[in-house]
Amino acid sequence: MTKRPTFDAALQQLREKLMTMVSASQHALHEAIEALKTQDVAKADEIIENDKKINELEREINELAIMTILKQQPVASDLRRLIVALKISSDVERIGDIAVNIAKSVKFIGTEPHVKPIVHIPEMAAIVNEMLDHALHAFHNDDIEEAKRIALEDDRVDELQGKIIQELIDLMSEKPEFTNQITQLSFVTRNLERAGDHVTNIAENILYSVKGIRIDLNY
Repeated sequence: MTKRPTFDAALQQLREKLMTMVSASQHALHEAIEALKTQDVAKADEIIENDKKINELEREINELAIMTILKQQPVASDLRRLIVALKISSDVERIGDIAVNIAKSVKFIGTEPHVKPIVHIPEMAAIVNEMLDHALHAFHNDDIEEAKRIALEDDRVDELQGKIIQELIDLMSEKPEFTNQITQLSFVTRNLERAGDHVTNIAENILYSVKGIRIDLNY
């Protein structure tokens, strides 16, 4: 049986750690895109190194959630909240990994002049970070309407991805000497699309936490 004050304290601690983890992943994603725009290889190295902190936060969240389940024996609705916290931390950790992937592309491109100005990729990243803000707010406030709106934002990410990929295909024909860089930029675009999907997963888990039913927003 759940001891309410103790459980509430553990849940609040989980929320705080998740907020810290989301902020760290957002920062990593933002810095990865800045490194791409400025071709800052040193910053890319920092992003890769700092990913350890995000991984450690996920480990702490997992341990806290599991210990709370074992000690508190929560009722169904409380157990659901703990499981959702675990699932959200996994998606947030994946977003941190995506920042690392982008940083690796930055290193691969190096100081080669950009084949064209980097404009739409930062737009994609900004939308993903906005989605994370909304997901965090929805999680903190059990706001199912805000969680549902995240799927609409993910549609914008998908639309931008399609636009960028077409531009890169055209560039491949026009400037074949930039093939390696164009390939890396396509990897970056694909990674950002995956990040949007991870935030949509978070939104689905928020809906599950509040309503107790699974709703597929990735349609």
